[in-house]
Amino acid sequence: MSDAGVDKAKPSPHKVRKLDPQDAVSSEGDDSKEYDAETQKALEDIDACQNEIDALNEQASEEILKVEQKYNKLRKPFFEKRNDLIQKIPNFWVTAFVNHPQVSALLTEEDEECLHYLTKLEVEEFEDIKSGYRIKFFFDDNPFFENEVIEKEFHLGSSDYDPVGDPASKSSEIKWKEGMDLTKRNKEITKQGRKRLHEEPRSFFFWFTDNTDASCDDIAEVIKDDMWPNPLQYYLVPDVEVEENGLDDDSDEDEDGVDDSVVVVDEEDELDEDDDEDDDDDDEDGVEVLDDDEDDDLEGEEIYEEGEEGEDDLDDDDDDEGA
Repeated sequence: MSDAGVDKAKPSPHKVRKLDPQDAVSSEGDDSKEYDAETQKALEDIDACQNEIDALNEQASEEILKVEQKYNKLRKPFFEKRNDLIQKIPNFWVTAFVNHPQVSALLTEEDEECLHYLTKLEVEEFEDIKSGYRIKFFFDDNPFFENEVIEKEFHLGSSDYDPVGDPASKSSEIKWKEGMDLTKRNKEITKQGRKRLHEEPRSFFFWFTDNTDASCDDIAEVIKDDMWPNPLQYYLVPDVEVEENGLDDDSDEDEDGVDDSVVVVDEEDELDEDDDEDDDDDDEDGVEVLDDDEDDDLEGEEIYEEGEEGEDDLDDDDDDEGA
């Protein structure tokens, strides 16, 4: 078979994708677009088969969506019951937020103080699911704002009435009380009799006012897909995990760290033996070290015996003087 025949039998995938029978006839000097009847038939059959696969994928997506809609309705009363139970636990939500590794990084001290008034959180998907969802925060009366409910709504641009629209979001207007707007807080610092303004870290509540790019809102995705399905796991974060996240640096006596602490103590005691041989604890550790060296043990015993003889001599002298 000639080289030209090989090229015709094995066209590149890129050229196959752009194959058009009319192009093959009208194109001059381009042998790569000419196929024998068997190859052409195979390409057409592959294309038809791929169309069937795509149709099944689309059908599967629609059926999965219906299943999700069904189970969203079944889950709803349990979410409501869970929220009622959560309200019996003080500071549940602020604890869950602080323990979450991603959300906690966005919280200032004043944000945490404000979130102590958060009593309920809800995530509600739109009925068709694919078009969007809303997140609601419910607050008790607090010194920061007048709102009882603050919500942020996301439209993902795939609804039946707007299938090609761009993702967008909108939020409730937060009615801040005078001087309590956490998104505009500046800290006054006095230095050498002059006052200057120091800008605080960006507040978590900026999220409610930032509607620039709804397609990649990381905070919304974390709340919707991670925190909302099971907030209890973040309320009950194990102590060791809390410490790793920098949330409990003072808990140095955690049981999980017992082995490590023993190693550290041994090393410190060995250093103390060289500096202060009179320390009782260090003496005990010193004996354990000396057990490995018989000569050192003998020297230690001789020193100890000489010390006892010295004490006896002193006692004898005292007795003579008394006599």
